[in-house]
Amino acid sequence: MSKFEDLLARKGALLADGATGTNLFDMGLVSGDAPELWNTDEPEKIKSLYRSFVDAGSDIILTNTFGCNRHRLKLHNAQDRVKELNIAAVNLAKEVIADSGREVLIGGSIGPTGELFQPLGALSYEEGVEAFKEQIEGLVEGGVDVLWAETMSAVEEMKAAAEAAKHFVLPLVITASFDTAGKTMMGLAPKGLGELQSQFACTPVAIGSNCGVGASDLLAAIMEITEAYPDAIVVAKGNCGIPQIKGDEVVYTGTPELMADYARMALDAGARIIGGCCGTSPDHLKAMRVALDTYKKGVRPTLDQVIAEIGPLVSPPNKEADAAREAEGEGAGSGRRRGRRRG
Repeated sequence: MSKFEDLLARKGALLADGATGTNLFDMGLVSGDAPELWNTDEPEKIKSLYRSFVDAGSDIILTNTFGCNRHRLKLHNAQDRVKELNIAAVNLAKEVIADSGREVLIGGSIGPTGELFQPLGALSYEEGVEAFKEQIEGLVEGGVDVLWAETMSAVEEMKAAAEAAKHFVLPLVITASFDTAGKTMMGLAPKGLGELQSQFACTPVAIGSNCGVGASDLLAAIMEITEAYPDAIVVAKGNCGIPQIKGDEVVYTGTPELMADYARMALDAGARIIGGCCGTSPDHLKAMRVALDTYKKGVRPTLDQVIAEIGPLVSPPNKEADAAREAEGEGAGSGRRRGRRRG
């Protein structure tokens, strides 16, 4: 049994961390810069981010390596630093956890390559596998406890990440961003992620959703997964309330109280690893920690109850478009996509 599975078995449910990008912007990160470079350029700030999550009560923190693959890093002329930056991120997390005296797991964050896979783009499946394998080598050498592929959209990219992960003994978590009318940008429905488990080169120890749009949309996605796959270990890492555009900024409206409600509702919906994504601060996580520690799992909510308590769906399912797509024979690999940044 892995450390991840052991801790989950002992605690029943785990609190993950919050936003990376949002909190680093508050520390001075400039839009367009690579936060992964801060693993060596601003190590104390990265340690401060990790420490804030640990102090808030997180059982799992993710490394600052979301875009730490050769394709993302080449945008910053750092494609030759993949292993160095991944190892540095893990080492900083290990320092913080050692100082805390708490039992906290390190998840190695693996985001999309940012490239389109063939036939829609130039990146071959084999090249995708190699890029993920290179990153995972750094994460494993650094000493992560679990590999955490997140904010995925394309089926072939998830398969490439799993293909790379099969070469290592660590468990793999895969989460997708269902941000387009209840599906990923590439047309994959939440239930479809569950169906993919048997097709991956290594079976994920957990699946779920992160980022996307509003917290209600996230809950709707995980409810679809848990309804179809009640035995799955499911991750819920929703954005902090509903995003609003204010000038040049995206502001997340969720209060600590709302995120505590979200955490309780995610538990009722069947999630066992619960955290936050964009906009989620340590203060939000503290409220979520208290909520999980003082709440006993209740009755599974309905979507109407989710909307009433957490807020309206920002990107509701488009049933007419789904019907048209099915009639035309389009699958989950069609459409356009992009690589977004976590938090």
